[in-house]
This record gives sequence, structure tokens and C-alpha cells, in this order.
Amino acid sequence: MQRKRTCGPGLAALAVALLIIWAMAAFAQSTATKDSGVGKAGADQANQPVTTLSVKVNVVNVLATVRDKHGKIVNTLGKDDFTISEDGRPQAIHYFTRESDLPLTLGLMVDTSMSQRRVLDQERSASHGFLDQMMRADKDKAFVIHFDREVELLQDLTNSNEKLEAALGKLTTPQPQFKQTGGGDPNDQGGDRDGDDNRGSGRGQGRHRMGGGTLLYDAIYLASDELMKKQQGRKALIVLSDGVDRGSKETLETAIATAQKADTAVYSILYKDDEGNGEHRGGFGMGGPWGGGGGVGRRGGGGPRYPQEQRPDGKKILARISQETGGRMFEVSKKLTVDQIYAQIEEELRNQYSIGYTPDRANAGGGYHKIQLVAKGKDLVVQTRDGYYASE
Repeated sequence: MQRKRTCGPGLAALAVALLIIWAMAAFAQSTATKDSGVGKAGADQANQPVTTLSVKVNVVNVLATVRDKHGKIVNTLGKDDFTISEDGRPQAIHYFTRESDLPLTLGLMVDTSMSQRRVLDQERSASHGFLDQMMRADKDKAFVIHFDREVELLQDLTNSNEKLEAALGKLTTPQPQFKQTGGGDPNDQGGDRDGDDNRGSGRGQGRHRMGGGTLLYDAIYLASDELMKKQQGRKALIVLSDGVDRGSKETLETAIATAQKADTAVYSILYKDDEGNGEHRGGFGMGGPWGGGGGVGRRGGGGPRYPQEQRPDGKKILARISQETGGRMFEVSKKLTVDQIYAQIEEELRNQYSIGYTPDRANAGGGYHKIQLVAKGKDLVVQTRDGYYASE
């Protein structure tokens, strides 16, 4: 007797599973067919040019220090305590904060011409202490430049106190240089020897002293244009000099404008050696942009700048540079030592207000724009830059 074969539970389950798989595949194919039109439309849209709106917002940032009538720094003011105008037009302050922790970029620039030779040790020692006190290894950085008849970068930007101290140790006044220009006794050093290493006036008298300029303007220009312009945050140059420029290719106006464009404040320390022999004669600058006796040859002096003037007023020159860049000029004296001056600069740099606004005239154009920042409190004096250069 034959037994009738029937589908067991396993075969039935398998059949159901195959039916479900077939149904899902059919649905997926149908969906893909419908979506192909949408995908093609999306691809067509992606190939179409996209119209974008580009809005350029020009935000002007101003760093300021405020003092009372006694010269004491005031660091408790708020946004509403200030008014600001650009080219005489009132502006709305959109950004305000008291800055004491922003990264700081410092440039220490030391005049090593012969007029400074008797005070150079004091400048070097005070600069050591200032950098040790001011620099925060995790945030700040500095560089060291010396200038005399050339401009030389002794230490590029670094946060290493050891490297900065080593650079300060290299600060020396230049040795006199002589150049054979004609016949005569080769042992005759000719020319006028005026008691220092400045250039004599005896051109054509045998051997001539070369160099001896003080390239102050070139130094500020190079530091601002080649170093500071690339940095962000707070930026300040510290210039130790008697303020007398001899032989720079750049003008005073160009040096100031370049510092302004780099948003760099210049603090000047007038250090005169009244008892020593100053630079009373014009010289001939030498060297490339960072010294080295030529090289690029773009910077290095172009002969006496003041052929008719015995000695420019270095104090007025340094005061102008500092005022127009938002810094301050100090004069070393028996009552105010260079160490005390450095302490005041440090206090200023750690107690600043940062104020930002967007000019109300978006199409005001490039060029220089005058800024006037005023604190509303009685007898308060605001120290900040005079203006800024807008891009075209």
C-alpha cells in the first residue's frame, strides 16, 4: 500500500519566504524606475549654474588704552563709555571687550649706531628683563632686530626666551669701515675723524669711511611689512633709539603707513647719550634687507637724508611715529629709567580695550580713514591709532 506524500511544515515555510523575496524585488525595481526620472532631474539641476550672494563685511578693530588725569590706567569701562567716529561720521560699536589675554607679537628693535654705543649695555640688560616678564611661552612670540648702517634680523619670531636672549647678546655697535678711493699712502686713513665712527666729510681725500647711517625708517618698514603684517592679534614694536635717521631709503611717512597697515603699534624709547659723541654727519648705508653686506640689495640706504640739517629732532620723530600708530613715546632720564619704561609698556599691553565696528559707508573706498575714539568719562585720555588703511 503506497503512502500519499504531502508538503511538510518546512517546505511550506520555504515557499512563503520565496514569495516574499519575489515581491520585494518587484517593488524595488518599480521604485527605481520611478526614481530614475527624479535622479535625472536632480543631476540636471546640479549642472545648472548656482547664483550666490557674496557680502564683504569690513570690520575695523581698534585697540585702546585709557588713562585718567593722573596718568593711571583705567580698565573698568564698558561699551557704552565710548564713542567712535570715522572721518567725522559717528559709528555704532558692535564688538567690545577688555583684552588682557590675547596672543601678543613683539618686535624689539635696537639702534646700534655709534650714537648709542655708551647706552647699549643698559638697553640690553633692560630688554632681557622685559622679555622675560612679558613673554608667555604658550601664547606670545617675539623677534629681535638691530639697525645702524644696515638692518639685520638677529632672531626671527620665536617663543623661546633662550633664543631671544642669545640675540640680545649679539647687540654691538659697528666697527668703522674704510674704502680705498684713490692714490696716496695706504696707511693714511684720511678724511675727518670726528671722535667716533661716523663718516668723515672728506670725500676725495684718499680713504673714506663707509656705512655709519642709522636706518630707523627702513627698520620699521621691514619689520612691519615682512613680519608683523602676517601676524594676528595684538602687535607692537619696541624701538630703542635717539630717533635720528641717516640714510634710509624709506621715508618717515612710508614707515608710519606700513606700520598702520600692519595694525602694529610702535612704542618708542628715546635713549640719548648727551655726553657721548652723537651722529652729526650723514652716511652711506650698506647691506641688503636684513643685513649681510648686500644680498638682495633692496634696502640699505641711499646717502645722507639731511644734507642741510645738522641734526633732526629725534624726539619729535619718535613721538610722531608712536602717536600715529597707537603706541607711546618715552624718554629715558634720571627719574625714568628704561626698566621703569618697560614696566609701563607691559602694563599698557595687558590692559587694553578691543573695539570693533563696521563702517556705515560700505563704498567709502580704499585709502586712509581717520578714527576718533573718545571715552565719555571726565578727564579720560584715550590712546589708540589715528586711523587705518582700507582695501580698495
